[in-house]
Amino acid sequence: MAAAVGFAPFCGGLSKESVPLRCEVSSPTLASPSQVRSFYRPSKIKSLVSRRGVSLNPRCKVFADNLTRDDEIDSRAMSVSAIEQLKISAADRYTKERSCIMVVGISVHTAPVELREKLAIPEAQWPKAINELCTLNHIEEAAILSTCNRMEIYVVALSQHRGVKEVTEWMSKTSGVSVSELCQYRFLLYNKDATQHLFEVSAGLDSLVLGEGQILAQVKQVVKSGQGVPGFGRKISGLFKHAITAGKRVRTETNIAAGAVSVSSAAVELALMKLPGSSYASVRVLVIGSGKMGRLVIKHLVAKGCSKMVVVNRTEERVAAIREELKDVEIIYKPHAEMLACAAEADVVFTCTASETPLFLKEHVETLPPVCPEVVGLRLFIDISVPRNVGSCVSEFQTARVFNVDDLKEVVAANKDDRLRKALEAQAIITEESKQFEAWKDSLETVPTIKKLRAYAERIRASELDKCLAKFGDGISKKQKGALYDLSMGIINKLLHGPMQHLRCDGNDSRSLSEILENMHALNRIFGLETDMSELEQKIRAKVENTKK
Repeated sequence: MAAAVGFAPFCGGLSKESVPLRCEVSSPTLASPSQVRSFYRPSKIKSLVSRRGVSLNPRCKVFADNLTRDDEIDSRAMSVSAIEQLKISAADRYTKERSCIMVVGISVHTAPVELREKLAIPEAQWPKAINELCTLNHIEEAAILSTCNRMEIYVVALSQHRGVKEVTEWMSKTSGVSVSELCQYRFLLYNKDATQHLFEVSAGLDSLVLGEGQILAQVKQVVKSGQGVPGFGRKISGLFKHAITAGKRVRTETNIAAGAVSVSSAAVELALMKLPGSSYASVRVLVIGSGKMGRLVIKHLVAKGCSKMVVVNRTEERVAAIREELKDVEIIYKPHAEMLACAAEADVVFTCTASETPLFLKEHVETLPPVCPEVVGLRLFIDISVPRNVGSCVSEFQTARVFNVDDLKEVVAANKDDRLRKALEAQAIITEESKQFEAWKDSLETVPTIKKLRAYAERIRASELDKCLAKFGDGISKKQKGALYDLSMGIINKLLHGPMQHLRCDGNDSRSLSEILENMHALNRIFGLETDMSELEQKIRAKVENTKK
């Protein structure tokens, strides 16, 4: 399945008028930087001529006939005035810019594992990363999706091109990767394209292994980790919840997951392809890590005929649970301190831990004894961790071979055509779910109007009730006051019921979104609910003030 991506042509982000197009990078082949390009419809470039009689900007109405001697206005003063008007015009366009949902990321389709591991963010640090992102001037909400195959940042940006710049700089600062290098490999998607991309990710359509199921659990984990984090706001949480729904529907209503392999099963299959006898019967297997990935590796090893293995883990509880589930298999637990000793007795080593530092380096492997050439030939290290658990320097030895997640493409290529046909069925579901999310998201535009209308009605109700109570003086009882209060609230609620109903939309009722927005604008005009300062400008100014504190 092709991964749809868009890339900025320069590190500073996009101009407001640029329109990104989706660029197809065929999966599972890694696109080189020269192949990964973005294409934009260039905005019209208008030359600003400052000579007398020509406006510096179409919106700055400065004409030659204004410069008359009768007006006694110096031409230099007019020139300054025009420049000021140009600045005001630019500021006006900026403050009226609509916020957008966008994703800035890298994936197995666009960037090598060496870069992905530098940008990877452990799950425990996702809330902290969200909080840091939301302190940026133009980022309102954020979410992190970091797996072995991708690191994607989803944000609600108050300004599209400024948001791209701030997120990219934040990624550079936290990872140590230069902005220029990030710009070679990152992809950028906005609004509907960003929504569709996440839905495809959740459905397994953008995975290295098409249709794999683990990614849906990882998307669910994003929502779980975001609970209670202020920056994981309404739009972003709604986006990920809709993505989970889309992923479930695709797996339920299509058979894309039937026969699909995961990264773990692909790793087991890759090792089998490299073994001289294409069998695990006499091979000594070591699995390091018994988390989600390690558990799957063990199960797929058993499915491929492996009846004995050593599992290294920090604690024995997880290994004992796996041993209880797979009673016919000999699973030997060893503590982390005995890892090197276990590797010395293993022919194939699978590493799948969350360690942020390599477990095997050159100095570790050079002391290991050679393996039996008739059984294996070379010691195989199958590393499916990001960051990598096995240093690239290990591959320099003639007695060992190292494979990482990027080497799984050899296995993934098998039966690719069949899975692509299944993916076409899933696209119809993705499109339907995307439309429902867009309707829900756009309907949120009416929320400020709903709040303003209710506040407007409440001010009138409270004021009129106070006048009424003042006429009664002190002779009114507490019960009578309560009755008058209930009466005023009842009148307001019944009067507001109709307008409120016509401002709400969940994408499932008969009213179109355009009708809902038309009602919103009408109510804003009728009741004078518009404010002098745009909501976007208020948010930006508030964030700037908070940053200064």
